[in-house]
Amino acid sequence: MRVQGETSSSLRVERLSLSDSLALAANGRAPFAALGYGTPHELAWMPTVNARVLSAQGAMADVWHVSGGQVASSTTGIARWRSDGQWLLGAIDLDESIEKQDLAELAHRAYRDLFKTLDQAGTPHLLRIWNYLPQINADGGGLERYRQFNLGRQEAFFEAGRAAFEGAPAACALGIHQGALSIRFLAGQIAPMPVENPRQISAYRYPETYGPRSPTFSRAALAEIGNGDVALFISGTASIVGHETVHHGDVLAQTRETLRNLEAVIAAANNQATATFALAMLDCVVYVRHPADTDKVRGVLESALGADAPMIRHAVYLEADICRSDLLVEIEAHAVAPGRLRA
Repeated sequence: MRVQGETSSSLRVERLSLSDSLALAANGRAPFAALGYGTPHELAWMPTVNARVLSAQGAMADVWHVSGGQVASSTTGIARWRSDGQWLLGAIDLDESIEKQDLAELAHRAYRDLFKTLDQAGTPHLLRIWNYLPQINADGGGLERYRQFNLGRQEAFFEAGRAAFEGAPAACALGIHQGALSIRFLAGQIAPMPVENPRQISAYRYPETYGPRSPTFSRAALAEIGNGDVALFISGTASIVGHETVHHGDVLAQTRETLRNLEAVIAAANNQATATFALAMLDCVVYVRHPADTDKVRGVLESALGADAPMIRHAVYLEADICRSDLLVEIEAHAVAPGRLRA
């Protein structure tokens, strides 16, 4: 189904507290959509990330706005979504205890309906995906659950004729301690420009030692979002150089290495657009494996950027397991700046 109405809608995002987010819907008309962190589950326009919030400011949300047109809500299979015909934000939740399928099967099913959603809504291009898996590092019966997830996800990409290697969307995959397999996705009508990190092997080219199917994501993506703005979506970034984890057991060094990787991704992005991005301007989500490490991680970030940097003031800290059991911290982010993509 293609939503009728505005076809040149622009997109913008703001990070707000839960109370400020809810105030936007106080008149009975909710914003286009939001991604909540520790927010209530019952808000249809704000699918949440079911993880413990470690930030002092509590629950937060990234609230997405569109410039005009009618916003419609609908479902496609197991996917719930909102779209104005130009942009779409969707959500999928699948509870393994109810579905009685393994994680590879669930991931395949979820992504199959995700791609059907894009076709039905007329928003074919994925800008960003957020994946949350219960017990991501646990054994799923001879194969780590994250690797099971990668099997199902990549198979669905192949079946849908989607780019699973070069051109794959930006994405993250984190382990949550409870709840369902949860996938959130943002899409539009124009393909984003993928960005890779020159310090790292592209995730979709990892050797087979990391599983029978490689992770399907680009390190980042750039997208023109209207009104003369470009959005940078940075995938989950951690202490990996080449394809190997570095600084085992040292959360301080892992955080510093993660910052170096973020700076490398930003530099690569700046070469692909007239927009200029900087580390300090990111709206980031910091995933910390051990809550006791939160102050250490925050300390590294503040030392690097200063306590008043927007990235520091707006950061959301969540308790989560990282996709490798030897990783202690991961940071994902987005930013918007005026400019355009280079040809």
